[in-house]
Order: sequence, then structure tokens, then C-alpha cells
Amino acid sequence: MDFGLNDEQRLFRQTLRAFVDREIVPVAREWERAGRYPTEIVAGMRELGLFGLVIPEEYGGLGADNVSFALTFEEISRGWMGIAGILGSHSVSSWMLAHHGTEEQKRRYLPELATGERRTGIALTEPGAGTDLQGITTVAKKDGDEYVVSGTKMWITNARYADPLPVLVKTDPAATPAHRGMSILLVEASSPGFEVTADIGKLGYKGTESCEVVLTDVRVPASQLLGGVEGRGLQQALSALETGRINIAARSVGVAQRAYDEALKYARERTAFGGPIGDFQAIQIRLAEMAVALQSARLMTYWAASRMDEGVRMDTES
Repeated sequence: MDFGLNDEQRLFRQTLRAFVDREIVPVAREWERAGRYPTEIVAGMRELGLFGLVIPEEYGGLGADNVSFALTFEEISRGWMGIAGILGSHSVSSWMLAHHGTEEQKRRYLPELATGERRTGIALTEPGAGTDLQGITTVAKKDGDEYVVSGTKMWITNARYADPLPVLVKTDPAATPAHRGMSILLVEASSPGFEVTADIGKLGYKGTESCEVVLTDVRVPASQLLGGVEGRGLQQALSALETGRINIAARSVGVAQRAYDEALKYARERTAFGGPIGDFQAIQIRLAEMAVALQSARLMTYWAASRMDEGVRMDTES
């Protein structure tokens, strides 16, 4: 089994690393504390084509492999994990649309999502339903060639910028089991009754917004039903969340790498008893343990990504 990166992946990582060190690291601490939205960094990611990371080349995207996908989130999170949230939700939603959308839906949205001209997210969580997605109460009632959607979504990343925003709904609340009555609708931000009502306060992770979204009798054309068939919404969402798990794991590796880098720097600069504390064996052991745990996490993440590239199910791995 080859655990090395190919030449294309190494070059991609070098480009990302240079971008992060130049554009993100110098401002991350100040902007995170201020809760400042990173508009300039988002523009830089657009220039690199990162919003098209998971979108096939035929629709204007990069069509990147999943190892490169993991590298992206690792490097960005090394600079500022909040930035990774902006790209992460966009990528999960774009992947879902690319793999489950109708051809009409893909041609309508993917080219502009690939350039970042449009951005997106995914509205799954509700005040009373998080991990248990079958417990959602947002309902879409069919009315002619439209659905009428009502409900509330919580903790929605990119909510103020997403257009469209895929929303998980119940098209048949009486279905048994519940997932057979769940669907995803591509809701456009200009729809009457669609409102981002609040930015939810957080202790950290401030690079991206987390919002409450309220839908009040929002009329959505039936053509906006993801994939064109009712009852597939939960499966569509869960398949996309497998890529989400890879990006979350890669984010963790990036944050851990930055923590290790800072710890190593401190051990070399902090002096005690006439020398740097990094000369003490107890400190060296702690740093070595950190390095082992970091590399183990990195290899597990790359392995899960490579399994996904092979086209196999990787529920456990991710």
C-alpha cells in the first residue's frame, strides 16, 4: 500500500500551503477574535478554484480526488479552521448536487458553484433534530407543481450566502420508516418566506456564520426536488456527509499540526535553567508523543480518503 502523495498532489499542497501562510495565518487570530467575516480570503479561494473542488470538470470544477480534498481542509485549517467551514459546507452540498441532482439541476447550478459566483450550504439540523435526522419536523406539502415548505433549521453554515440552499424536508410525514418520506429541496434565497433570522453566537469557530433559518409557506417548484424523486433525501444527505466526515477529520489534522508547530516553537524559544526547555527529556517525550498521534491521525484520514477514491463504502473508515 502506497502512503505517498503523487506529484500532482504534492504541487497542490505546496500551492495551498503558500496561500495559507500568505493570506490566512497573518490575520486569523485578529479576525477570529473580532468575528470578522473573511471576505478577502474567500476571494482568494475563488481564484484558486477551491469552490469547485468536488465538482466534475465537465461542469467547470476541479474534479479533485478525495486525498486532494483532504489536503485542502488540512492546510486551510492549519491556518484558520473557521475558513474551512465556509468551504466545507459548500463542498458537501456541491458533491450532493453533482451526484444526485438531475441533469437540469446540475447544469443550472454547478458551473456557478464551481467558480464561487454562487455559494451553497446544507440545511439539515433543526432545534429538535441533529444527529437524528429522521426526527425533523420541516414539512413540504405538494400543491400542484410546487411544494409549500414550513419549518425552522438551526446552525446552518453559509446560510447568508447560500443560493440555492438544499433543505431536508418531510414530503410524507406519515411514512414508515420515516426516511421514506424525506426529500431535499433546492430552495433559492430570493423565495418569499425564506428568512435567515439570526446569527447564533459561538465561543469560537467565528470565521463562518452559523444561522437560524425560518421557512414560512415557502413555495418551491417541483423541479427543485433534488434528483426529481421523493423519498431519497436522507440517503442523499448521508452519502454527502461521508465526504463531510473526511473534511472534518482533515480539519482536525490541520489544527493538530498547527498546535504541534506552536508547541515546538515554544519549546525552542522558552528558556529555563540556562537553556531552551526543549532540551529537557520530559518535554521531548511530550513532543514525540504529539508527533506520533498527529501522523497517525493524518494517515487514517488519507486512508479513508483513498478508500472513497476507490469507490467503496467507507462508513466505518470515515
